[in-house]
Amino acid sequence: MRKGRSESFSPAYRLLKRREFLSLSRQGRRIQDSSFVVVFQNGQSGHSRLGVTVSKRVGNAVTRNRLKRLIREFFRKNRQSLEQNWDINVIAKPVAARLASHEVDAALNRLFSKFKAG
Repeated sequence: MRKGRSESFSPAYRLLKRREFLSLSRQGRRIQDSSFVVVFQNGQSGHSRLGVTVSKRVGNAVTRNRLKRLIREFFRKNRQSLEQNWDINVIAKPVAARLASHEVDAALNRLFSKFKAG
């Protein structure tokens, strides 16, 4: 079964360029918990975009790719609930490697609700 357009995570919904990440890190606001840092600012495009940063300190390639996949999936499922257009970068801390998928969802939900509220 094919995914509908609203369920996809096309390149238009991603932060891809280094200058976008640098601008976000310089100008964006930060919130964090023990597992993730979320840097965000008002977006320039017509929709929210996501960037994911998982360094080698977090774990091996399998672990890093799993975390990136879980973060992208969370964003894909929840981007419709964002009232504004945001540019968001989620940075995983090493502790995040030990989280189960439902714990990743819960942590990201808490963080996203902080900046959705204002």
